[in-house]
Amino acid sequence: MSQKHLVCQGALCKCNFGTTPDKLKVKTQSKRYINDKDGSEKLMATHKDIGKTFEKNTFGSCAKMNNNPCQVVVTEWSGYYEKITLDDNKGKALLEDSKATCPIGSKDCITIIKHGQTAEVSSQNVKNADKEAVAELCPFMDINKYIRKTDDKTD
Repeated sequence: MSQKHLVCQGALCKCNFGTTPDKLKVKTQSKRYINDKDGSEKLMATHKDIGKTFEKNTFGSCAKMNNNPCQVVVTEWSGYYEKITLDDNKGKALLEDSKATCPIGSKDCITIIKHGQTAEVSSQNVKNADKEAVAELCPFMDINKYIRKTDDKTD
């Protein structure tokens, strides 16, 4: 079984009946960040993020409303991860395959296109890298020099 990513603020979502995606905005907690070394942008999303919880609160034109503007309101999430519960809001972590329900669309009509996490290279990643592979991919980079610089910063 492949691993599933946790969802965070900025995750890109779409509705089966809408014309454009929108970004998820976490409003139910303000302390738990994931994949964010500065702890300032990527709040972890939970199944408690309901209501008007998107940046623009619209998925464009809604096919269920004769192509009138979408007025998205999330009433519930399904497919969340039961093993992580935040103390702050008692919310369960959303996964990249979690789905949301809109009363106009239908059950599970909103899906997550991108979970919102991004890869950031750390000094530990560089230390663990296969030096031969790095030399092939980045022939002008002296990985040993980079490792010494990161070791100096941690001393």
